[in-house]
Amino acid sequence: MTIDRLRAALLAGGAAAEGIASYRGDWEVTSDAGPEDAARVLTPAAVLIALTAEAEPQLLLTKRTSTMTRHPGQIAFPGGRVDPEDDSAITAALREAEEEVSLARGQVDVLGTLERYETGTGFSILPVVGVVPTGIEYVAHAREVDEIFHVPFAHVMNPANHELRTGEWLGKARKFYVIRHGEREIWGATAGILVNLSRRLG
Repeated sequence: MTIDRLRAALLAGGAAAEGIASYRGDWEVTSDAGPEDAARVLTPAAVLIALTAEAEPQLLLTKRTSTMTRHPGQIAFPGGRVDPEDDSAITAALREAEEEVSLARGQVDVLGTLERYETGTGFSILPVVGVVPTGIEYVAHAREVDEIFHVPFAHVMNPANHELRTGEWLGKARKFYVIRHGEREIWGATAGILVNLSRRLG
């Protein structure tokens, strides 16, 4: 997997993406019938899919602290809600990455974005894909981030590593993706977004 190939796939945009079965949200992983509450108001958010600039890119991920109100202890991309002072969702993703892992905005070469992804917890997430230099000294935000680590991008892009599981949430059976790497499990919206990116890359 090369950065140039990823850049080309993102720049191709909607025309090249037509016909690709990307998930529009958690609800679509479970069913193609549409969201249970189509009229619900979603909070705009953005995440940064940061890849290292090397022949075999590594994907930057975090583990959220157990004290977080939403998704405690889960593996996630750096990111969060779009604030009123952000001039775009891309700005929000870069700001959140700077706050959470001390990744300076100027160190990110933004390649493009994926389609928005809706979560069952009420967020509409814009995934922003960017490339960062190797050897960055990351610093975790003590209240929000428990751990910062990398996984091979090729591993999470391999459909053979995308496991579809079924569990119960709010009294209903739900399907969700899990991507294992060693002892870690990436799941939920983070895994769903990675599955979408894998499908975009073919």
